[in-house]
Amino acid sequence: MSGFAFKQFKVEHDLCAMKVSTDGILLGAWANLAGANSLLDIGTGTGLLALMCKQRRPALSITAVEIDENAYNQALQNVANSPWPNIAIKHQTIQSFNSDAPFDVIISNPPYFNHSLKGNNAARNTARHTDGLSFEELINAFKRLSHSQSRFSLILPNTEALVFIELATQKGLYLNAHCQVKATPSKPISRSLMTFSYLESQTDNSTLCIRELNNNYTTDYITLCKAFYLKMT
Repeated sequence: MSGFAFKQFKVEHDLCAMKVSTDGILLGAWANLAGANSLLDIGTGTGLLALMCKQRRPALSITAVEIDENAYNQALQNVANSPWPNIAIKHQTIQSFNSDAPFDVIISNPPYFNHSLKGNNAARNTARHTDGLSFEELINAFKRLSHSQSRFSLILPNTEALVFIELATQKGLYLNAHCQVKATPSKPISRSLMTFSYLESQTDNSTLCIRELNNNYTTDYITLCKAFYLKMT
């Protein structure tokens, strides 16, 4: 089976450089969608984040942008085969994307390798490395496509997250929520889920552990993701 079956939809990912991952599932389940009517997914890949957010909030008007042609076509397929075929998928760079109206929520599971050695898979390099979409360009895209009440949620490895937080702060954004994720209780923090906005507030800091030492999912992870995983109740 090439795809990943969730409770309400299935995601094929054989044509995508970046497969369905825990990172994407975490962000799709965690992102703050409260009160939102419109959402933009930057670098949608398989369409996973757009589909998860649509399941969580069916009334959302969702647009997803993807630069890679194979991933774009696969996202089109996944959306067409889902209960929500009205998700709009755009094949273009976020730098060239324009919208008639700003978005209430913008989300991204962005490329994050700044200086690491590249492999010989061009599509995977595009998906994983920041050459085509730097952190600064990502922040600029949020600022260009948002309004004063908009929120921006993303996931990054912990080291890159610190760089992103500093840059976002310099550009006038505030870190409203920060969830640090570790794989097991004995592992170090590996990922940061973050929500930024233009509104200054005390940061809501939290931690999330995915698995217990016995490899079972933790209660916190089950609570966050049970609406999506087939065998999670």
